[in-house]
Amino acid sequence: MKIKYYENDLPESLDLGNLVAIDTETMGLNPARDRLCLVQLSSGNGTCHLVKIIDLRKKPKNLLKLLNNVKVQKIFHFARFDVAVLKHTYDINIKNIYCTKIASKLARTYTDKHGYKDLCRELLNETISKVEQSSDWGGKLSKDQKEYAASDVLHLHKIKKKLDSILVREDRINLANACFEFISHRTNLDLYGWHDVDIFKH
Repeated sequence: MKIKYYENDLPESLDLGNLVAIDTETMGLNPARDRLCLVQLSSGNGTCHLVKIIDLRKKPKNLLKLLNNVKVQKIFHFARFDVAVLKHTYDINIKNIYCTKIASKLARTYTDKHGYKDLCRELLNETISKVEQSSDWGGKLSKDQKEYAASDVLHLHKIKKKLDSILVREDRINLANACFEFISHRTNLDLYGWHDVDIFKH
């Protein structure tokens, strides 16, 4: 795994292709309260790009160009959170989303373990550490934090491929795609106050 580190934006010359794995680190789990600290990206080639958000007043034009590009499919794990954070921070509406947690819940109905660590272990035989998950992402990042953050996007392309094969086999790929398209609306509900309410219940 290679790690490339930037501050406030991606380089203008960087081309990550049309399928990009993305993750975020924040100061907490409330998208409307806790600020964005880090955005991780990977094209699936073993290199992870970390963008440390130091100054929220500076718009990361190259990062936003990628996020707003509807031709680029963005792979997240639990997209509901990351998309909400990015939407709240930069007032953007990300399209063409793939969520490995949703895909796992639709494909792997034989288990209730759908965390990123679980998917890495079962589908890829990879063991990852989550020790740095709850650390302070607001200050200067340690080597361990950078490696942890990078690992969160390192395997998403391979996980997507494995899950897609199951979804196709079980005839649930169209259902998954419909759920991915709804994420934009689900994050609006989260940000407007319906984060813990299932409006579809009786």
